[in-house]
Order: sequence, then C-alpha cells, then structure tokens
Amino acid sequence: MYNTRDQLLIKRIQELSVFMEPQPTRIAEKLPKLQNIRALLFDVYGTLFISKTGDISIAREMSNSRALAEALQYADFTENLEKASERGTQLLLEAIQQTHAQRRLEGKTSPEVDIREEWHTVLVTLQVEDLLEGEITDETISRVSVEYECRVNPVWPMPDLRETLQTLRDMPILLGIVSNAQFYTLLLFPAFLGHSHSDLGFDADLCAWSFQYQEAKPATTLFLGVVEQLRQYGIAPEEALYVGNDLLNDIWPAAQLGLKTALFAGDQRSLRLRENDLRCSDLKPDVILTQLSQLPQVL
Repeated sequence: MYNTRDQLLIKRIQELSVFMEPQPTRIAEKLPKLQNIRALLFDVYGTLFISKTGDISIAREMSNSRALAEALQYADFTENLEKASERGTQLLLEAIQQTHAQRRLEGKTSPEVDIREEWHTVLVTLQVEDLLEGEITDETISRVSVEYECRVNPVWPMPDLRETLQTLRDMPILLGIVSNAQFYTLLLFPAFLGHSHSDLGFDADLCAWSFQYQEAKPATTLFLGVVEQLRQYGIAPEEALYVGNDLLNDIWPAAQLGLKTALFAGDQRSLRLRENDLRCSDLKPDVILTQLSQLPQVL
C-alpha cells in the first residue's frame, strides 16, 4: 500500500519517536450515556496522539535551527548547514505567514498550508543564497518535512488507542477524522499502529485533513464535507460525536454544526480550555473524557 518513499518516512517516524505518557489534568470526567450515536469523529494531535507541544508544530509557529540542521543533513543536503538552518527556520515562518496572509485575502478565516510547498520555497531560497547544496525533489522535501517535525514536535499514541479503536470497530458505529494536519499526519497510523487509518476502521469519506482544504479549524469548512457525507449515510449531525482536546478548535465548530461533542481532557500538554475566548465562554461539551478507553461507555 505504501510506496518506497512513504515506507522510508514511516521508518524515520518510528526511529525519531520516543515513549511519552500523558500529563494528568485536573478536569473531572463527565460520562453520560448518549443515545443514538451512529458516527464518531476524532481530532488527531492531542487526542489520538500525545503531542509534545500539544498541537501540530506549524500551528504554534515553532522553530528550531538545530532540528533543521539535522533534518537537512539526513535529507542529504550539504554546504553550510549551521547558517542554512538558522536562515531556514526564519524563512519557514515567513513563508507560512505569507501564505496565510494570501489565503485570508481569498476569504479563508483560518488559513492552512501544505507544508511541502513552504519547505520547497525555503530550500530554493537557501540555494539561491548559496547556503545549501543538494537536489530539491518531492522526496527530499518530504524527508525534510518529516525529519524536522519529528524533532520539534514528537508524538506518541495515547494510552489504549489501539484497544479503543478495536472496540469501536466492533460496534455498529462509523469512524472518521476531522483534524488540522499535514501529509505526514496520515503516516502516524502505520508508524505506531501498523496499519493505515482506513485499515484501522476510519471511513475515508469521513476524514478531512486541513492541508487538503487550505483551511484549518476552528473554521467549520473542514467539517462541512464530512457532515454532508454523514447525511448521505442517513446520519444526522446530532447522531455524530466529535472528540477533541481544544474547546475552540474542536468543540466550538462541531457544536456550531449540531454535532454532539466530547472534550478529551487526558493530557495537560494539549488541553485547550480557551477561557479568554468569548466563543467558548458558555460552551459545554456533552462529554468530558480523561481516557480514550472511556469512549465506549458513553455510546
């Protein structure tokens, strides 16, 4: 199923990852028995996978020149990697900000990038400035993307993820994903669980990844296609439960579209209560989870 390039990237994700445990929160669980839930939708970072930073790295505009120097080296680039990495981290943030600005002009309220396009811009600029030597190809761009992300934002599966997904697969319920993501997000599933997200039970038509839409949560855009697909399956929004760790990015847009909501409060790193955001001031999720394994109890 995976080509040689993806297999290499999956292997590198495995090699660069280290065991992490969630950091407990002080949030109490709320586990009511919900009626007539026929579909279950998930966020990825901070919900299905522990994220060291609590989110995908570009969402936090992170930069790390040492990580970039190592990423460039492993992608077979040469020349002055120290200067290239210092300049490159600056260029990456600038490229992302410029793309965001352009897409806001196009009417996108929460613009998203495809990180491979931004890395292409960075690598070309570094070569023009004589700071980098090496072949810029789709393969090396993907390699730099993964090598860098795994260093600045390592991830690890949430406890009981595999077992919970297996339990859910055995239930009469459809599974989907609506997540801020990049191309490498899809590779986390084979890297850590040994199977693609589709093979693990997620319906491909109920999966929406922000990099493919040029828009991210909390915009409802990412949810619209999935909600329409649910309708085609004969499932109303209130018969779907969305699970995420961020009151603004996850719970708010899902609630706006009529979905039931579950706040995952299982890791302090990623729990986002957004107490200073007016959109979240009176927002109450239907369910509060402190462990993924609690999910079957509410269905």
